[in-house]
Amino acid sequence: MATTKKSATKLVQFLGTGRRKTSVARVRLLPNGKGNFVINKEPIDEYFRFDTLKTIARQALAVTGTEKDFDIFVNVQGGGDSGQAGAIRHGVARALVAYDEKYKAALKEAGYLTRDPRMKERKKYGLKKARKAPQFSKR
Repeated sequence: MATTKKSATKLVQFLGTGRRKTSVARVRLLPNGKGNFVINKEPIDEYFRFDTLKTIARQALAVTGTEKDFDIFVNVQGGGDSGQAGAIRHGVARALVAYDEKYKAALKEAGYLTRDPRMKERKKYGLKKARKAPQFSKR
């Protein structure tokens, strides 16, 4: 009984996690790609309706000039469209730095490596929303 061994080719990938508001994006960057950008198993053009969101997601690639050098696969959840686009940008920037440290200066200067700390403020008791109070009447 002969057994054959298959030589497993190692998949080279670079990972980055991006966050924005309540969105979390897990990004896989595959070098030597054709420029495919897939979000939750859908092409970016089908996932995001608006061109501005597509542009935001691709900004880190534009700064480094690597739009066609990588295949990018993203798993994103939580939040809305704008938060998800920002989380994807943050994750792609982190993955690019993992790929090559020389991109760090340009990405940091553009502000894509900094996690945006702004979150929704919690609702307070006695108020309708975080800061909106019920209408005041003197009588």
